[in-house]
Amino acid sequence: MNSIRRTPLSISTAALTLALGTLVLAAPAHAGEDPADGRGASTDQKGGGDDKGIYAAASVQYSGAVTKSGGAGNVASADVNWTPPPCWYAPYMGAKDFKKKMSGNIEKWQNDPAITGTAGSAIGEMQRHYEDDYGWTDTPGYKDYNVDKDGEGMFWAGVENPNEPDYLKRTACSELPFWVDNGEAPPPRYEQAITPEMLAALAYQHMELPGTKVTLAPEAITKVNLPTWAWLDKAVFDEVQATAAINVPGFNIQATTTAKPKSLTLSPGTADATTIPANGGCPIVDGKIGEPYAKGKAGETPPCGIIYRRSSGGETLPLKAALTWEISWTGTGQAGAIGMPDGTIEATQNITVEEIQSVNR
Repeated sequence: MNSIRRTPLSISTAALTLALGTLVLAAPAHAGEDPADGRGASTDQKGGGDDKGIYAAASVQYSGAVTKSGGAGNVASADVNWTPPPCWYAPYMGAKDFKKKMSGNIEKWQNDPAITGTAGSAIGEMQRHYEDDYGWTDTPGYKDYNVDKDGEGMFWAGVENPNEPDYLKRTACSELPFWVDNGEAPPPRYEQAITPEMLAALAYQHMELPGTKVTLAPEAITKVNLPTWAWLDKAVFDEVQATAAINVPGFNIQATTTAKPKSLTLSPGTADATTIPANGGCPIVDGKIGEPYAKGKAGETPPCGIIYRRSSGGETLPLKAALTWEISWTGTGQAGAIGMPDGTIEATQNITVEEIQSVNR
């Protein structure tokens, strides 16, 4: 890294960051642009550059059980306070490519009559920053865009998570692109620099798990005070994995998020019902949740099910089934699996409850 030149700024650091953030990072990279189709296929999600500015273009490669569209998957975190990263810093370009891109933008902005005042001054400061070793506290300058170190590192820049609804959080990674030597960690001040743990969270966010359709007996029309048996097909209990990785020269990290079914929670859609077990939670026992109904078990209590106590009056009731998955991750630099908040998938099935005095099954 070049030495820091402690030259006082002719405009304030805050003004420079604001002006340059508007110009340089006007359109931070979206983490999902043109993913491939197919569950289990590889999905590349990357940023790039446009006529508004430059931003990180390192590809986040997704594979395994991920969404086809690049959007958020179907898993909701059981911890309402847990969220994936809204933005991050990632490798962008080598020195020569960065010089070509940045110097071209600077020239264009300098010739734009609409860019004046503070923004115009900021362009001059930025040019000095990358060309003349001009830096300030904690932000070193560069000589000729570090081209003498081309191939020995990369400039990093901000990436925004398109699935983050909060605009301010999504666009918070607005620092100027900065240099990182191959094999070295980004400077500590960039707390949002991409890490394996952040990749694990992104894999979690994009994970697509099997749907939660509960098999019922009776299937759609049940009777008052008659136990309705509920169970899940054993195929649902397969372990599911999603992987996120960044692989560029001098920087390679990855994380794999693993989900395992944990329990099923039934919500009958009415207060006039009794769940079995009483808390509505059906745990995994011997690799299965619930037990399929078989002829002759009409008088038995199912290990997982519902007893409706009142007719639905010709209407349907929304039976909700939420499957909880235990989620963990492993990745670069980690010796073993690390726990993450449980995930849930919820599905609703319509149930009709009828009155009857006696039932033969």
